[in-house]
Amino acid sequence: MRALKLHSTALALIAMTASGALAADTYGPFPVTLQGYAGDKTDSVSYSGQIARHALHDSLKKAAALGNGGANAAEVEALLLSYFNGSEADLDILAPTSKDGFPIKQSTVNAISSGKNISGKFYGGAMPAWPGNGTGKDAVLHMIAKAAQSENGYDAENGYDYAQLISKFTMGAMMYNQSVDNYLDEKLAADNKPNNKPYKEGAYYTGKEHSWDEGFGYWGAPAHLMSLTPAQAYDIAKGKDLAAADANGDGMVDLKTEYVFGPAYYAAGADKGGTKSTTYMHTIMQAFIDGRQIIADAKGEALSDEARAALKAQAAIIEQNWEQVLAEAAFKYAGSVYKDITKLGETEGDDKAKAYRAYVKHWGELKGFVMALQSGRNNLGATSVELNKLVGFGPVTLDNSYVTGVDANGNFVRDRRMTWNDYQLNMLKTQELLKAKFGLKSLANDQLAELEGLAGKLEAEASAETD
Repeated sequence: MRALKLHSTALALIAMTASGALAADTYGPFPVTLQGYAGDKTDSVSYSGQIARHALHDSLKKAAALGNGGANAAEVEALLLSYFNGSEADLDILAPTSKDGFPIKQSTVNAISSGKNISGKFYGGAMPAWPGNGTGKDAVLHMIAKAAQSENGYDAENGYDYAQLISKFTMGAMMYNQSVDNYLDEKLAADNKPNNKPYKEGAYYTGKEHSWDEGFGYWGAPAHLMSLTPAQAYDIAKGKDLAAADANGDGMVDLKTEYVFGPAYYAAGADKGGTKSTTYMHTIMQAFIDGRQIIADAKGEALSDEARAALKAQAAIIEQNWEQVLAEAAFKYAGSVYKDITKLGETEGDDKAKAYRAYVKHWGELKGFVMALQSGRNNLGATSVELNKLVGFGPVTLDNSYVTGVDANGNFVRDRRMTWNDYQLNMLKTQELLKAKFGLKSLANDQLAELEGLAGKLEAEASAETD
């Protein structure tokens, strides 16, 4: 119901725009409208700083798997922190990188934009989903330290895949948070970065133009996304389909304008891989384009109340659908964890070790997206509390224990146990909660048909034990 109400409001406000010109199908070029500008720029679009942060994020994820179990922990932690905090040196892009048939134009972060970091844009609010009662930044720094001490980013004892945890959490705590809780929220206020003034001294774009561009940059989509299918966008993120990526025909992929990064990738994944048809990817992209057109149509004048209301309506569409994309991903991986537990019960030896590794990976993706959901503009309240209880600080491990907290030195504590079937039930309840709370439709990996049977089985077992 909330989704339908927002959508109806958005459509009504969009119809109120003075120009009605919302026909662009790519994100840019948009003309320079800054009044008094006398330079040679003709396109006011600029979001290279956000793309540099995507490259830092992808490289951070890659580096999280470089630990050798402790001997190189200091070296690996320093490397991870250089990608998190930024560096005066021109850092190599560890991912994405060129591969046969898919050459990438940039190989260093500064080739995209210099002086950027993740840490200064990371969610600093409370993050009770991670042990330690710290902030979001505390949580990711703890993950980074533990990743450096691990073997290839994998902690079998506690059930953590640090590359997945760090990456999926950052997709919420930086990209989603900065876009919907800053550039598409506070900076849409009339007196914050107004459209009749430059964004900063010497800029060729207005305050509202660049604020909207920065919000778009965190979305991580190529400028021509509307011309791509979800399958094509998905493949580009996997380093495939050069023809679809290479919009300007120069034979290489420009990370600034032609690549698909995490948030847009997961929207494409939901649209192409769900059980029902969804349009998250194109809906979010069109709202970004239409919002930018509203700003361009103001021609460097302060936005009218009417135009700003229409802009806020586009921001609401983006936020609602982006939140659903994160929730769809969490739903998908809760289903994966459920199936992994079944497989663990059916395998032995080396096959069991492989099954457990897949289980830990999927749990890291689930947990990261659950944390990502809690780092946006909306206070999820009781939903967050319930999600954190169902998913836990850590998954059930091979001895049926799971992480329940950390000690004074930041070491994990596992002092409780849970059966595999009980944790499977938690995964089904997680899917049930996500579907109901966020109005999900894609529902990839839906296992809810198993809920009634498993709940009945566990209830019968509990009743037999008390007889």
